[in-house]
Amino acid sequence: MAEHGTDEPSSSTGSPDGEGRDSGDRLLLHQRLAVRELIDTEASYLHMLQLCASDIRSRLQQLPQGDLDVLFSNIDDVIEVNSKFLHDLQETASREDEQVHSIGNLFLEFQEELERVYKVYCASYDQALLLVETYRKEPELQREIQGIIEAAVPQAGPSGLSFLLVIPLQRITKYPLLLQKILENTDPDASAYPVLQRAASALQDVNANINEYKRRKEVASKYTKVGQLTLRERLARINTHTLSKKTTRLSQLLKQEAGLVPRTEDKEFDYLEERLHWVSLCVTETKNNVAVYLANLEAFLRFRPQESELDIPGGPVVQYCSLMGDLQLQAFPDFKQRLEDLVWQPLCSLAKALSGPQNLVKKRLDKLLDFERVEEKLLEVGSVTYEEQEARHTYQALNSLLVAELPQLNQLAMRWLGQILHTFVDLQRDLAKQVLQRAEGSLAQLPHHHLSEPAFRELVEDVLGQTGHQLRSFQENFEKVLPPPTVQLLLPGAERQVQALLSRYGPEKLYQVTSNISGAGTLDLTLLRGQIVALLQNKDTKGNSSRWLVDTGGHRGYVPAGKLELYRVIPGQEEVKEQVQPPKDSHHLTPEPSPAPVPSVPTVTQVEQELSILKKWVCMCWEKTDGEKWACPGAIFPGPLGVATAGRACCLPAVQKTELKSRSHGS
Repeated sequence: MAEHGTDEPSSSTGSPDGEGRDSGDRLLLHQRLAVRELIDTEASYLHMLQLCASDIRSRLQQLPQGDLDVLFSNIDDVIEVNSKFLHDLQETASREDEQVHSIGNLFLEFQEELERVYKVYCASYDQALLLVETYRKEPELQREIQGIIEAAVPQAGPSGLSFLLVIPLQRITKYPLLLQKILENTDPDASAYPVLQRAASALQDVNANINEYKRRKEVASKYTKVGQLTLRERLARINTHTLSKKTTRLSQLLKQEAGLVPRTEDKEFDYLEERLHWVSLCVTETKNNVAVYLANLEAFLRFRPQESELDIPGGPVVQYCSLMGDLQLQAFPDFKQRLEDLVWQPLCSLAKALSGPQNLVKKRLDKLLDFERVEEKLLEVGSVTYEEQEARHTYQALNSLLVAELPQLNQLAMRWLGQILHTFVDLQRDLAKQVLQRAEGSLAQLPHHHLSEPAFRELVEDVLGQTGHQLRSFQENFEKVLPPPTVQLLLPGAERQVQALLSRYGPEKLYQVTSNISGAGTLDLTLLRGQIVALLQNKDTKGNSSRWLVDTGGHRGYVPAGKLELYRVIPGQEEVKEQVQPPKDSHHLTPEPSPAPVPSVPTVTQVEQELSILKKWVCMCWEKTDGEKWACPGAIFPGPLGVATAGRACCLPAVQKTELKSRSHGS
């Protein structure tokens, strides 16, 4: 009995082999429990994600879609990656001897995918929490949300949304701990040990990269907000600290321009920045062109010729008016609405989306100047302050973020712009198809609908040729009765000034003021009617083509373009001048008017002078319209103040007509 009592413990604990075997069994048991914990918790975690994505999100329809996108972020991508990960994780159970080794390799295989999806979710987590806080300020809405969550996930408790939103963050941070627990229960001499070590280290790197990405996003979000600040708000932001920073940056920039300090070069970023600028320019130009197109379309829709009385009974005009009325009521307004919804609005959204990155690129330049200054101080002194170290880290975060994401941004922006342009082309094609379909019925009623296309083209060319011949004949007949350009009257004593402007700028640059101009602005001129000026530029500094820059011979300034007309310098003007007033020894560009100011109503002397010129130019085919007056159809003659007038009906008393007619026949 005693011997048996003493032999029993020696057989179980006294032997070193027995102790090692028991220790190995306990280690293996703990390892299997750790593996089981990993797989079971992964399945439970995935089930919770699917509840959030399918059940809870679908019931929170009272929230705006934008809020749902922020709250649940890219949870669908997370579910997709973790579903594949769980499937492969469960597959390792079939290889019991190599299960731990397979788990280590599996984490290494999913390292990049896990980092890709979780860094996006974690970066938007703080913004989601802000939304949750706003919901808590609305008791009724908060009760609805809480009721939906408690019905689907009772264990959420009063935390509600916060409990669900934090689950992915907790899971990605728990992976290194679960791997470390498996590693602690794995024999260091086992082949799976180094694989598990690499997997645990890789998951720690994933968490570190996610934290760094989240920090970069927080820094970037501070500068990507593009807001229109008032002057008072801008002045309120000025303090000694901001003035000191801006002065230091300006000093650093001037030293770089002077070549005193080297400039940091980053060819990769410079290329990406150039691409972003090119993409933004394309979007801006396209947006401007579409805006002009919409304005022209709006003007086209306001023009309704089919509603006017054309005085053409029957024929193709009826079909044309019916077709245009149908298109104006439905086809064209529908096209305009679709153009605004499918082209204009997405284009504006794209331009707005690019404004944040553009602002971030500008801020990077400021942070680069701070970074270069801190680097110089670090080389000279060997240490920097906490604030300077933060400025250094801020630049590094901004630069890393831009270099990582600008390629994707440029690619997505170009793809977005390409889709918008494809949509624009498709809308044009649909409009043409609709017009042709609606026109088929009207075309069948036209007199030439039975003709083939070549025959119809030949018919159109013949009609256009005949019409063109008639138009040319009319033009030739019109030019036969067209008088030479009339003399434009000048202000008293203006001949010398006009001579100076003519010799300096040439005749094609001279313009005459048609009515008095009162300058309202600082650079606006005050000019009298009839004054001669020289055109310097046909727009102002802002590109406004309705204000022209002119030279009066003494002053320069802006005048309204609508109050100027080209001043014609006539070489053979002396002959006309002799008819208007007695000849003089000196030669002038235009006849010298009377010293009195130019009247707005013609005087008797002017009328007599015009009647004397009229003898040569007026058409002699007088027709009597009534007992008192005679009409001159198609007459071309000088109007009052010497302005040429074409096609104006001339009505004078019958006595003057008869006298003028007899004088004309006599001459």
